[in-house]
Amino acid sequence: MTDPDVSRTVPPAHPDPDPDPAPPPPAPTPSPSPSPSPSPRRRRTRRIVAALGVLAVVGGAAAAGAGIGIGDDGPDGSAERRLPPATAEVTRQTLTDGVTEDGELGYGRSSTLTGHLPGTVTRLPDTGERVTRGEALYRVDEQPVVLMYGSVPAYRTLREGLTGEDVEQLERNLDALGHTGFTVDDTYTDATARAVAAWQEAEGLEETGVVKTGRVVFAPAAVRVDAPGTEEGASTGPGRKVLTYTSTAQSVTVALDTADLRLAEEDAEVTVVLPDGTEVGGRITEVATEIAAGEGEDQGETTTVGRVEVALDGKEAREAAAPYVLASVDVTFTAGERENVLTVPVAALVALPGGGFAVEAVTGSSTSYVPVETGLFADGRVEISGDRVTEGMTVGMP
Repeated sequence: MTDPDVSRTVPPAHPDPDPDPAPPPPAPTPSPSPSPSPSPRRRRTRRIVAALGVLAVVGGAAAAGAGIGIGDDGPDGSAERRLPPATAEVTRQTLTDGVTEDGELGYGRSSTLTGHLPGTVTRLPDTGERVTRGEALYRVDEQPVVLMYGSVPAYRTLREGLTGEDVEQLERNLDALGHTGFTVDDTYTDATARAVAAWQEAEGLEETGVVKTGRVVFAPAAVRVDAPGTEEGASTGPGRKVLTYTSTAQSVTVALDTADLRLAEEDAEVTVVLPDGTEVGGRITEVATEIAAGEGEDQGETTTVGRVEVALDGKEAREAAAPYVLASVDVTFTAGERENVLTVPVAALVALPGGGFAVEAVTGSSTSYVPVETGLFADGRVEISGDRVTEGMTVGMP
């Protein structure tokens, strides 16, 4: 059985002269101009596919053109060829395949607050102002419209005898604001009505024990005023826009092609690079798809796009991002990671005519092709393994 690699030696520095030199080969026919290459993209995965294509053509042609294959020895067990023009070492390291996309740092998607109570807007908050539980979002006829926390929007007047999740979240807020004396559950009892009356007194409202639709606005947490939707002195009423608001926590929004949503999983960690170059950690909180309207010549058409929401991870990350109200950032998604593996430059791979890959091991003045299995590709390097692959091995480069 032949050895699985083919040894090669350097040809003599001064070979015997040929008494009948062959005529020079004809000039090569010019190749047609290459087609324009696709516009560059930041996704590393695409570059890897392109690199493999080049290896399959160039590496395979080189090995086949030299008449060399794994286990294909010459008459004397070697092939007289030159050493490779350059070499590299097999190194052991951690490979991380990251895909970087553009993101927008801000406060997330805004919500629109519309009025329910008729009257005159007598007070609006400033843009950027934070409003927490129990505080007024705005005032109508000098009476507050109060923020409370909850996931169910205020959609009805709450009074004694009603039951439901909205009743329970009202009671939780009353309890948090110090108005107690009832059991927090989903039933509006006479005890609940008394607590409501005490809250109304504290707010300067008529003490009815009934919460009218529009007197309270429920949001998941504290809010940040994004922009006014009206002005002080203007009339308001059911369905009229008053303001828009966002979360108080900064976050990053990334638009992805739907085919690339595989890169994003909820709760996965990402790296965010701020405008000043600072790298901070982030965590994916939402992955969704939505319909986007076309622009310019594509007006009237719609496409489905992916949207990824990223929360800044930790106090240091939030402090680093705090100076930026709105900013463009880079977000790196980790598509794969391999720890403590042997790697070589991608260009060191040789595509074999029969399929698979090898590296050209260089030992002194001889070389041999050593078959390898490939793993993760990242940052111009590739994970390799094989029976004869060792750390520190010298391999040929084109």
